[in-house]
Amino acid sequence: MKRIGILLIIIGVVCLGVFGYQIIGQEQSQQQSLIQAEERIKQGMDKQGETELDNASSQDTAQAVESFDTEQDEAFATLEIPKLEKTLPIVEGTDPDSLEKGVGHLSNSVFPGQEEQILLSGHRDTVFRDFGELEIGDTFVVQMPYGEYTYEIRETEIVPEDDTSVIREMGEEVLVVTTCYPFHFVGSAPDRFVAYAYPVSEN
Repeated sequence: MKRIGILLIIIGVVCLGVFGYQIIGQEQSQQQSLIQAEERIKQGMDKQGETELDNASSQDTAQAVESFDTEQDEAFATLEIPKLEKTLPIVEGTDPDSLEKGVGHLSNSVFPGQEEQILLSGHRDTVFRDFGELEIGDTFVVQMPYGEYTYEIRETEIVPEDDTSVIREMGEEVLVVTTCYPFHFVGSAPDRFVAYAYPVSEN
C-alpha cells in the first residue's frame, strides 16, 4: 500500500511538471506572437504615415483596408480587452497550432473595416482566461496595421460545440469572439460562449 501511495505521488508530480511545461511553452509562444503582431502593426502604421505625407485620399485608405491580407499562422494584429487589462496577439487561422500562439482569426471571415463578420476564437484557459468577467457594454479594441477599431459587446449566447450557425454573413460589421464553455470545465468543454460586439461610432 505504501508503494502505491508513493507511486501516485510520483505520477502527480510528473503530471504537474508536464502541465507547467506546457503552460510556460504556450506563454512563450504567445509572447513571441505579440512581438510579431506589434512589429506588423508598426510597419503598417509607418507605411500609412508615409502615404499621408504624400496627401493620399480617403479612397486610398479604403483600398488599403480592402486589400489587406495575411498568411496562415502569422500574427498580424492585437486584441485589447480593457476590462481584463489584456493585450493579445491575433493569429491567422483557428487550427490547434494557431490557437497555441494567440487568438485565432477564422480565415473565412473578414478583417476590421470590411463590413462583415470578423470571427475570433481562443482557449478559455490561456488567452481568454477570466473571459467570464466580461459583460454587455464592455469593449474589444483591435489594432490593425491600417488602424484601430473599437467594438462594444451587445449580445452573448451559449451554443453547442458543433453549432456552426454562428459562422454566417451578418450584413454588417460584427466582431464575434468565441471560446469554450463552461469556463472552468475540466476536460473538453461541451459548449461555446459567443460574444457579439459592434463598432463604436467615433464622435
